[in-house]
Amino acid sequence: MSRLIQTSILFVLLTFSAHAEYAEHAKISVQNAWIRPTVPLQKVTGAFMTITSTTAARLVGMTSPVADHVEIHEMLVENDIMKMRAVPSLPLTADKSLELKPGGYHVMLFGLHQQVKAGDSVPLTLIIEDSNKKRTSVTVKAAAKSATAY
Repeated sequence: MSRLIQTSILFVLLTFSAHAEYAEHAKISVQNAWIRPTVPLQKVTGAFMTITSTTAARLVGMTSPVADHVEIHEMLVENDIMKMRAVPSLPLTADKSLELKPGGYHVMLFGLHQQVKAGDSVPLTLIIEDSNKKRTSVTVKAAAKSATAY
């Protein structure tokens, strides 16, 4: 193989590799993160937000230091009955917002360690997985307020 062809192949491979590496680094933005306040001794609440990614990815989980367990949930109507269930992940389409809201996809926090009061700021860590199964974390603060205040 000639030196020119070898150099050209190497250039193409390096360019493709650099492009593929760049394509996998999604920038995640989270807007309007909020959480429902609770009453004393209440151990469960919901959180909501809008998530946008620059590349295709998946929201595969969440954690919070204020709860024992955090799940992604969906609400749907089947045979005129409202149902809520956990889902393992949600797709993030490139440059399209995913809205987690009351009555739709949302986050449930179980085993709260303390009451969440209006005005509190609750940390949530989103776990995002790219197409290569690489996981990254994004931490946000959710403001505690009622749905009517939002």
